[in-house]
Amino acid sequence: MPKNKKRNTPHRGGGGGGAGAAAAVAAGGQHRNVQPFSDEDASIETMSHCSGFSDPASFAEDGPEVLDEEGTQEDLEYKLKGFIDLTFDKSAKTRQAALEGIKNAMASKILYEFILERRITLTDSIERCLKKGKSDEQRAAAGLACILCVQLGPGIESEEVLKTLGPILKKIICDGTASIQARQACATCFGVCCFIATDDITELYSAMECLENIFTKSYHKEKDTNGICSTPNTVLHISSLLVWTLLLTICPTNEVKKKLEMHLHKLPSLLSCDDVNMRIAAGESLALLFELARETDNDFYYEDMESLTQKLRALATDGNKHRAKVDKRKQRSVFRDVLRAVEERDFPTETVKFGPERMYIDCWVKKQTYDTFKEILGTGMQYHLQSNEFLRNVFELGPPVMLDAATLKTMKISRFERVGFKNILLGSKRKIKLKITFFTIKQILTIIFQ
Repeated sequence: MPKNKKRNTPHRGGGGGGAGAAAAVAAGGQHRNVQPFSDEDASIETMSHCSGFSDPASFAEDGPEVLDEEGTQEDLEYKLKGFIDLTFDKSAKTRQAALEGIKNAMASKILYEFILERRITLTDSIERCLKKGKSDEQRAAAGLACILCVQLGPGIESEEVLKTLGPILKKIICDGTASIQARQACATCFGVCCFIATDDITELYSAMECLENIFTKSYHKEKDTNGICSTPNTVLHISSLLVWTLLLTICPTNEVKKKLEMHLHKLPSLLSCDDVNMRIAAGESLALLFELARETDNDFYYEDMESLTQKLRALATDGNKHRAKVDKRKQRSVFRDVLRAVEERDFPTETVKFGPERMYIDCWVKKQTYDTFKEILGTGMQYHLQSNEFLRNVFELGPPVMLDAATLKTMKISRFERVGFKNILLGSKRKIKLKITFFTIKQILTIIFQ
């Protein structure tokens, strides 16, 4: 993230120098001698260790939630060490499952110290899987690279991760022979890692240019009046557009103006695409671009406003019978908000609840940023909003709120109590004999207002 856009609050991964960074490099450096794997052979050391972790897929599916309840931090770290070794296994499925297991753990817990000690080893594993792996393995590796940078935050460590993986990600993104799914995952990973780690403005511009070269291929040709037909590459173009828009939010004002001149009159052509996700991505990107344009220039004027608002209004009230009801419902909801943003400069504020805290999403820039990281972290987004200093800096939430064990205990309620009270409220037909005295007033209020 360029210096002019970084928050003032310190982060865990910040400041590349000092004894801490040197110790981390020394700790990770010992793994540099591991030889690249192939599907034909694997080291004896790795294979002997793998026997204790014969089913990494089980952890990849269940995630670390079980350990949160029944195990300890040591159990989790022990299992993760095994998964890191399994990323060098001779089986592609085993490597992929190991990558997924590590990713799920990182999405659900803050593992900064553990990761810092093994950063170089993890980067090497991801690099090998991106180079040697096929589609699914490359997707898993790209997903892990994203969360690795999210855990490390902006600083020398994540910059080195991007320096190692960036050229490989760009090569896959631009490789027409690679699978669309792998290219899509690498585009998202490349953009997000640049958002977090890039401190050089020229590298930021280079990344944006790479992504522009992808999604602009979907632009409507001037002579073509029949709309845009989706292709297998459309999903790649969508991801590239969305992550390019994310990077635009951290660009200097003069660069934002240049990009607006280049794209603001071309993006509306994507509203004619027959892929609903492309239409929605284009609409949300337009709303964000209009927001940035008005922030950089109070007298901003868009010449084709009438034509654009007609398109947006048509999409907000779309009733075409040949389109699926779910798609139409989703599209109408999004484009009502987009139309309000373009016409009235209005944004419907959303509230995100996590633990005892609340975050208000009150602009398109914040919405785009939140949606991006939610897609990466999944169900772990709320946990990271509470505990991840980098994300809290991005959303200006301040330092993490520290709660003592007694407070946390009062906020929890057992699963049995939840189910029992839910059945009482919904009048379940099942004959569950529960006395109302089983629930204290405090517990009932906790369920109602949670």
